[in-house]
Amino acid sequence: MATERRNWTREELIVAFNLYCKIPFSKINYNHKLIQELANAIGRTPSAVAWKLVNFASLDPTLKERNIKGASNAGKLDKIIFEEFHQDWNTLAYESEVSLATLLNKPLEIDEEIDFEIKEGKVREALVKVRVNQSFFRNTVLASYENKCCITGISIPDFLVASHIIPWSKDEKNRLNPENGLCLNSIHDKAFDKGFITINFDYKIQVSKYFNDFRKENNIQKFFLEFENKEIVMPKRFLPNKDFLEYHHTNIFKR
Repeated sequence: MATERRNWTREELIVAFNLYCKIPFSKINYNHKLIQELANAIGRTPSAVAWKLVNFASLDPTLKERNIKGASNAGKLDKIIFEEFHQDWNTLAYESEVSLATLLNKPLEIDEEIDFEIKEGKVREALVKVRVNQSFFRNTVLASYENKCCITGISIPDFLVASHIIPWSKDEKNRLNPENGLCLNSIHDKAFDKGFITINFDYKIQVSKYFNDFRKENNIQKFFLEFENKEIVMPKRFLPNKDFLEYHHTNIFKR
């Protein structure tokens, strides 16, 4: 049962922001299962938790660009938490995942795609953290795109990848920054990763001239050439950062 009105703590706001990142924007409401579970765990109403997530929306520059204002009563601590995440995704993502799992009495959610041999001590701890963080990144990026590939619109979860714009190995600071992510199907993820396609500043798809020698192949035409200069499906949150897109175009794209 919810207690009387009280100020939100830092831990509560961190886990609330975690849910803001991972729940598709169109599904943020008091009926959402995760919102109800968190509300019960911290002694608040589902409406209060949902409203807090909408408060975060009012701080999101991506939504402002789309003239979506969110709630108008975001507090000082809301803004501090929002900025903390944007300045240090690596630390706050993991901290929020641990806090959420503890509050809900659930195991940490990990990315099963990252496999490693079970080891002891600090090595194992570091590897578990990588898997937890990658799970957060995947969930956040997919939720931003409403669980649809931004090129094809494919929405089958097993086919979707949270693709890094600047590769994981090239920018440690932005490994978990959702502005460094695109939701792609597995084929276009591979093509993007290898530089056969890129996204320009207008959020339009560019196809490498490498495909010129394969224009007569129907599947190349269907899977790649038909998408040339088409705009991606825009995310509801966390627009791809243009500096990251410039890096991909300059350093990875096969021009």
